[in-house]
Amino acid sequence: MSARKTLAAAVALALGLSLAACSRDEATPATAGDAATAAGADAAETANPFFTVSSLPYQAPAFDKIKDEHYAPALTKGMEEQRAEIDAIANNAEPATFENTIVAMEKTGALLNRTAAVFGNLAGAHTNPQIQAVQAEMAPKFAAHQDAILLDGKLFARVKSLYEQRDALGLDDQDKRLVERYYIDFVRAGANLSDADKETLKAMNAELASLATTFSQNVLKEVNASGVLVEDVAELDGLPAEAITAAAEAAKAAGQEGKWLIALQNTSGQPPLTNLTNRALRQRIMEASLVRGARGNEFDNQAIVAKVAQLRAERAKLLGYENHAHYILEDETAGTIAAVNKLLSDLAPAAVANARKEAADMQAIIDAEGGGFQLGAADWAFYAEKVRQQKYAFDESQLRPYFEINSVLENGVFYAANQLYGLTFQERKDLPVYHPDVRVWEVFDADGSALGLFYGDFYARASKRGGAWMNAYVPQNGLTGTKPVVANHQNIPKPSEGQPTLMTFDEVTTMFHEFGHALHGLFSNVKYPQFAGTSVPRDFVEYPSQVNEMWATWPSILANYAKHHETGEPIPQELLDKVMAAEQFGQGHATTEYLAAAMLDQAIHQQSAGKVSTDTLGFEAQALKAAGLDYAPVPPRYRSTYFSHIMGGYSAGYYAYLWSEVLDAESVEWFKENGGLTRENGDHFRRTLLSQGGSKDAMQLFRDFRGRDPEVGPLLVRRGLDTK
Repeated sequence: MSARKTLAAAVALALGLSLAACSRDEATPATAGDAATAAGADAAETANPFFTVSSLPYQAPAFDKIKDEHYAPALTKGMEEQRAEIDAIANNAEPATFENTIVAMEKTGALLNRTAAVFGNLAGAHTNPQIQAVQAEMAPKFAAHQDAILLDGKLFARVKSLYEQRDALGLDDQDKRLVERYYIDFVRAGANLSDADKETLKAMNAELASLATTFSQNVLKEVNASGVLVEDVAELDGLPAEAITAAAEAAKAAGQEGKWLIALQNTSGQPPLTNLTNRALRQRIMEASLVRGARGNEFDNQAIVAKVAQLRAERAKLLGYENHAHYILEDETAGTIAAVNKLLSDLAPAAVANARKEAADMQAIIDAEGGGFQLGAADWAFYAEKVRQQKYAFDESQLRPYFEINSVLENGVFYAANQLYGLTFQERKDLPVYHPDVRVWEVFDADGSALGLFYGDFYARASKRGGAWMNAYVPQNGLTGTKPVVANHQNIPKPSEGQPTLMTFDEVTTMFHEFGHALHGLFSNVKYPQFAGTSVPRDFVEYPSQVNEMWATWPSILANYAKHHETGEPIPQELLDKVMAAEQFGQGHATTEYLAAAMLDQAIHQQSAGKVSTDTLGFEAQALKAAGLDYAPVPPRYRSTYFSHIMGGYSAGYYAYLWSEVLDAESVEWFKENGGLTRENGDHFRRTLLSQGGSKDAMQLFRDFRGRDPEVGPLLVRRGLDTK
């Protein structure tokens, strides 16, 4: 997911690093011996595809020419070029103007940005030891580079002078907002600190960047090392045949031919737990999931979590804030710690109460079957499915034959975009990709004009981090005229060769969700890259994508894509009615596991300097108990040691999904009140919000669309938390 861009922060996110800046690496002085290698360096630059703008349509990355050895030289030279560009701006003898300072900064870093956009995504989507080594090497170097810009006294003086006279410069609204954002970003980065404090800040940021990189790499290595090996196929009773085949292939790839390997996903809950009848195996899988990053092995993240929390708290204090959460939330739409704490704490009691009611229904089934045990976390998904079958007379396995991936994408996701916005899609098999599973489509607007490119990377693999996300390889840029090149990623298990990919309903919803982010990027129509696409507050960025989820169950859309993969028969109306009736099913569990993770994020980052716990798991248990969310059958969606969100762009910000959902629920009501799936409604949403990026205050964008401030009522009804 994306967050607001500060100067070069998009690059930091792309590199998979912390948003913080870091200490500068001193450049080694040139010597006479360097000249002897100049010719070789020139040749290397000529061969490096990043050193020239891509000649492919939309400046799409030349993945067929990019090699691992190209990243470090291009990133290094990109930083050198941007530093020179920034120095020229800072040392300009002419008085600061909007054009020679603010707009000039917006035009810097072309090589660095295009390299980092590719490198950062490949570090998440298709990494390897070479990429990981570059990532570790570049973390402190890039952060030092960002410090050199944001802590440059001469540059800040020019920005500050423009900020102070912004009302007298004859700027339009977007120009003025750009000046204000630059000033805020510089100040929040420490531009007003003393020289001594700036050096302290650099040292903190250097360590944070390295720790964040190590954490993210540990998470991927640990999830791959924690797969559960099964030696008797009888233990896999209940799993679909294609899942058993996939487990056998995974074991073979791991050198365990003749066995079965259950690969883990990054969340605490694991998909096979829904189907496995063998309780002992379910418990093995859940335990393996919950102890990741806390096993005392080389991938243990406990000390890293504590150290990062400590450094962030100290940095916040240095910058004048009570704690890291205070620092983060000041610049989000939530505004304050109190507002976030109230949202989470108000919902927690009702969520846990609903979860306990759901648990009682499951325990009744266990007791009726003579199970002789109390419901645990490993049992929840299995017995929830039984309750679903009892209450709604269907199970998830009945749905999957109707959710074939190509139909979901083309007849569902793309079809909804066509009906709502008039978009059309043409697959481009002539464009290079970084993995055979990746596909590319050219996107056309309603009038037939070219809008951009969309990459889809939907299958799980060992080289890809968990979760689902969107990124931009080429952001829309009004200064240069570039059109957007965006991508979506998921982790859908890939079936055996020749078998169809049949999706779960959650995977279907996720596909619609991520495409909502893609639309946010594709529709961007702003002057400055600072504001392009998803460059909005992190507690606002999930909102448009959550709105797009509504079309997954919109009757006319669902009827268009939910067709049996063998017969082509549409999903039976009876089954469709049951799906719609069951929409609130399991909301107690879903809300509780989410709130537990969001509360944990806040607890970690609301610690003050000098009071940060070094006992990561002990602190976690204490924080959940204090929040009333220590309900063992429903562990947090992420535990601290594999909670990747809080090491990157979502530190003190995981609440954002719920905050955004308040806006989403309101927007769904607006669509329903105004006729639903119509071009008029889609064009209104696009014009007032999706195309605006961060060029206006986020809540003003919502008001421009909705016509008023948001209310929490629709969210409470949606999640079954309305007490009326």
